[in-house]
Amino acid sequence: MCLLKSRCLCYLIQKIFFQLFLRFVSNLSTIAGGFLFVMVHWISVLKKYKENTHQTKVMFSKRECLPCVASLITTVEETPQIISAAVRGHVPKWLNGYLLRIGPRKFEFGKDKYRHWFDGMALLHQFMIEKGTVTYRSKFLQSDTYKANSANNRIVISEFGTLALPDPCRNVFARFMSKFELPAISDNTIVNYVKYKGDYYISTVDWSKFIAVNGATAHPHYDPDGTAYNMGNSYGPHGSCYNVIRVPPEKVDLGDKIHGAQVICSIAPAERMKPSYYHSFGMTENYIIFIEQPLKMNLWKIITSKIWGKAFSDGISWEPQYNTQFHVVDKHTGQMERTHRSQEDQQMEEVQGMKSGGNQVYNAAARSYPRRFVLPLHVRLNAAEGENLSPLSYSSATAVKQADGKIWCSYEKLHPEDLEEEGGIEFPQINYGQFSGKKYNFFYGCGFWHLVGDSLIKVDVVNKTLTVWREDAFYPSEPVFVPVPGASEEDDGVILSVVITPNQNNRNFLLVLDAKNFEELGRAEVPVQMPYGFHGTFVTI
Repeated sequence: MCLLKSRCLCYLIQKIFFQLFLRFVSNLSTIAGGFLFVMVHWISVLKKYKENTHQTKVMFSKRECLPCVASLITTVEETPQIISAAVRGHVPKWLNGYLLRIGPRKFEFGKDKYRHWFDGMALLHQFMIEKGTVTYRSKFLQSDTYKANSANNRIVISEFGTLALPDPCRNVFARFMSKFELPAISDNTIVNYVKYKGDYYISTVDWSKFIAVNGATAHPHYDPDGTAYNMGNSYGPHGSCYNVIRVPPEKVDLGDKIHGAQVICSIAPAERMKPSYYHSFGMTENYIIFIEQPLKMNLWKIITSKIWGKAFSDGISWEPQYNTQFHVVDKHTGQMERTHRSQEDQQMEEVQGMKSGGNQVYNAAARSYPRRFVLPLHVRLNAAEGENLSPLSYSSATAVKQADGKIWCSYEKLHPEDLEEEGGIEFPQINYGQFSGKKYNFFYGCGFWHLVGDSLIKVDVVNKTLTVWREDAFYPSEPVFVPVPGASEEDDGVILSVVITPNQNNRNFLLVLDAKNFEELGRAEVPVQMPYGFHGTFVTI
């Protein structure tokens, strides 16, 4: 009888753990959001900012006496009513549409406070631009998490860096047993807007209703016909798997969301119970490029985090002994073409890839500096050990065959030394509509000498030069490129960026730059506080 009870107890524990496992990791791809690649370096500094908001000076990186930006990551009120912006300079008359952005902006409920920047409740922003005029409004995302926290006036659903504590009104035994209850999964989405079949989404899509995938990234890629590609993980009793997803461009009926989505390729992690974290991937005209990096998610730590009183983030760690692997998948057939390796010691964010001859050329931003890798698709059987299989004349990147037949890749720097003086670059963007998957000359991003972006940068990856926009005590957001209608040149358009300041005597504004020369065309000032968010998109009207 005792043996039977023990077996039943073990079975019950295994069942509970497996349910916890699926619930915890189902949305893990988007919990951390687009900024996780800098979390490894900044998490302790961000905590100091939130805990010591009285200080006016801090030290970070190689610079001293940086101004305090604590107010940029504190709670503000929503502004649901439409506010007219005061335009200085001019906004091009051809620029008509909505700049939509999202980011965390409520960091406490009652006496409970979030412990991490990524945990704040999502605030949606809209700049409407029409015939040279600009209006602004914002509203908190009415997620189930936001409503539950508001109704209880405390944090009742755990987030990436904050563990929700048991109800203080429950007795000691009930609070202890609550550690073993299935946790509610947050639907607070602070990362990005995504588009499927012509519709925009901000809340996490429940992929499991359509395909055998538990979650997907907030950074899909698109073909010119609207076909969307994404990557998501699936989890089961034996661990995890990376999956390439394809969503057709057309709706079957008005109620169609992502019906017809299919997994075209599954990739086994180097270690199934320690899959790599990723928040994006690359795509060329014919291939998906997935980087399996040594930023590992320890699934056992994550699924038992509530029991030990830990946050999800405690289950993520950098483990360089795994090295970096580049997986190349034919997006038309779903076949794995090649896997290449690199001894990179940085977390990389994808800029974009393109095809050149028989090679895939892949640009990435690693530890804030852009780099190029060349991934050979066709390797001769008689290729000699030590031979460089990347013969592109315009790139110094190498792909060298080893004695065991594996290909090890090294990168080419795509930036001048001046970029180090700007603190590196994040939030890379290109002229996506015309140059996605193709060879391009320029990309745009934010310079990061501070905890948040403090400059806008245009990088010429051919001539390896920089053009910089900066204004003291102002902090620009991710640049969004909008092309001039009918443009024939890659940089013929404007850059849009929301620029904010902690100085209450100055106004936040929407900045409009000429993408060619990075000169300011105009700014639309609004008298409201705004958060420093992550990503956004421009929707033409």
